[in-house]
Amino acid sequence: MTSHLKEVLERVETWSEQDQEKLAQVILEVEAQLSLSDDLTPEQLKAIDEGVAAADRGEIASDEQVKALFAKFRRS
Repeated sequence: MTSHLKEVLERVETWSEQDQEKLAQVILEVEAQLSLSDDLTPEQLKAIDEGVAAADRGEIASDEQVKALFAKFRRS
């Protein structure tokens, strides 16, 4: 652990429990992303980034489109 991080964590101990919990959630998200990055290929990471960008632009399927797709491949 770096000395800078140690200093920050010492200050975090003085924060409210609610603020500490918020920080813990952020750290867990970062940890999950780091773990995910280790397991995925660069091509997979690029595809995820492209999917997120498309969703940000509003390029997502409607509920009706999703239902139609599931109906197409669902077993009777």
